[in-house]
Amino acid sequence: MAESQPLSAAPEGAEYLRAVLRAPVYEAAQITPLQKMEKLSSRLDNVVLVKREDRQPVHSFKLRGAYAMMAGLTEEQKSHGVITASAGNHAQGVAFSASRLGVKALIVMPTATADIKVDAVRGFGGEVLLH
Repeated sequence: MAESQPLSAAPEGAEYLRAVLRAPVYEAAQITPLQKMEKLSSRLDNVVLVKREDRQPVHSFKLRGAYAMMAGLTEEQKSHGVITASAGNHAQGVAFSASRLGVKALIVMPTATADIKVDAVRGFGGEVLLH
């Protein structure tokens, strides 16, 4: 996995934006729109925008962290697979990301997890262990 840069060495301004847009996560994540919240903006007398991460394949931002972490693994690490414990969106993000990267994913989920969540993880290619 790549080492993080010291804060002083981090890119700034336009270079920072270029680095963000070249991040490996965009191999999986969609570029989602900002949407102005008209009523809330009016009520607060300000401009309020929301980032529509619900439009990601897993309907949340959780795939960003999962994909970023897994994309940084070495091939040897990827060959061992990943494991996580989650009952919801993180589980789906890991399963989706692992599938895109060709990594085996074991997702431990509580036995009381809603079937729709379990089915979604399996649908994204994750192996589910109910515990």
